[in-house]
Amino acid sequence: MNQPKSRGTRSSFSMPNNATLGAVVAVVAVILGFLILKSVSSDGGSGSVTPPVDSVETTTTLDPAAPPVVTVPTLTAFKVQIANASGVAGSAGKLTLEMQSLGYVTQPALNVAPGTPKRQITGVFYLAGCEANAQNVAERLGSSPEVGAMPTPLPLETGTLREACVLILLGTDIAGKTLPGATAAGNGTATPDPTTTVAG
Repeated sequence: MNQPKSRGTRSSFSMPNNATLGAVVAVVAVILGFLILKSVSSDGGSGSVTPPVDSVETTTTLDPAAPPVVTVPTLTAFKVQIANASGVAGSAGKLTLEMQSLGYVTQPALNVAPGTPKRQITGVFYLAGCEANAQNVAERLGSSPEVGAMPTPLPLETGTLREACVLILLGTDIAGKTLPGATAAGNGTATPDPTTTVAG
């Protein structure tokens, strides 16, 4: 009596053949090689991988209704000398106090030197390097004053500017008038010009 040969237990899973397994390994190796080369070339070949840095992009939106930003010179960076060339007594002292109330640093008011002609138009004069300051002062006076380099000799009763780099020779066009936005309070250091020595 023949007994049947026992067969070994057959797995329900089929074993992949060697060709398929080799192809999968080759594909994985190519992908890994590509990723390694990419990381080396992206960090300059140092072999280290730099993690990406999150960047936040900021944008500035200007409000069209907002007023423009105006750069104003520092008024305390220069001194102003005011001299009466108008013939109107006390007008240089008054203007000195008004300029102080607007934030300017002024020296005590003066008169012009004897024999100096009376000015119809106020003049704003500057030493070299104070051109922008003189322009700022002229715009504040608001009367289209004459603007120019400092005259020589100085037409002042003292003959000196002391520490000032801007000189206002007050004319009849604004003498005795109040500057827009100014008060006559100042800081109390103006010496009113009680008399004038203006010719004419």
